[in-house]
Amino acid sequence: MTTVGDIMTSSLFSIEPTTTVAEAATVMGERRIGSALVMEGERLAGIFTERDIVRALGEHFDAAGHPVSDWMTADPVTVPPSTPAQEALGTMLARGFRHLPVSDGDRVLGIVSMRDLTAAGVTPPEDG
Repeated sequence: MTTVGDIMTSSLFSIEPTTTVAEAATVMGERRIGSALVMEGERLAGIFTERDIVRALGEHFDAAGHPVSDWMTADPVTVPPSTPAQEALGTMLARGFRHLPVSDGDRVLGIVSMRDLTAAGVTPPEDG
C-alpha cells in the first residue's frame, strides 16, 4: 500500500504570514510550484495557493501588496505520512484541494499534490 509519506515532496517552500501576495506569487512562479506553506515559526498557520492568488487579484485591486494572511487558508487540513495515498486523494477530491500538507503532530514533513498522486498512479477510492 502506497502512503503519502512514500510520494510526498519533502523540500518545502514556506513563507511568513506578512509576505505579500506579489512576493509569494513571484517566487512560486520562479520555482514553478502551486502552493506555499505559511509558517509562524515552526507552526503551520496556513497554505497559500495559486487559486488564492487569482482570488485575491480578482477581488481587490491592490491585493498584490496585501499580506498572504488575508487570502490563505488558515489551519489547513493535514495528514500523517502513514495515510494511504488513495485515502489522501479521496480527501482532496471531496474537499476540492490540490495540495495537502503532511505532518507528524505539529511538525510539517512535506506536501502531497494532485500531480504527485497522479504520477504515482493513485486512483480515487471506490466509494469516493
